Amino acid sequence: MTRDGYVARWRGREYQASPDGGDVRLYQAEPGDSFVEVRPGRYVRVVPATEVEELAYVRTTCTWKGQPFIVLGEHDGWLRVEYTGGRWPVAQAMRLEAFDFGVYQGWAPVGEVTDLREQRV
Repeated sequence: MTRDGYVARWRGREYQASPDGGDVRLYQAEPGDSFVEVRPGRYVRVVPATEVEELAYVRTTCTWKGQPFIVLGEHDGWLRVEYTGGRWPVAQAMRLEAFDFGVYQGWAPVGEVTDLREQRV
């Protein structure tokens, strides 16, 4: 599983999270104490940020064809990746899509990706 987003440790457990001013929204896939269903299989609880033991941004990184990438998602044996090398000629040679100015993305076969790891920022 690849992750790219906030996580929070609250009461000894890690949750997907979203900071919201002085609060943090915690998310889980099952019902729980004071978690409210926002859609099927998605429950949220808002807690004061002061109650959160740790808040971090987690992202999955990898190397594809010798170049550095962030993994944004995965589907059917492919990874959605975003190039972090910052060089347009490299992005162009790899036939990456220009997603935004200076942002290049593409689909990489899982079997071609190396150094897949999770980083906390």
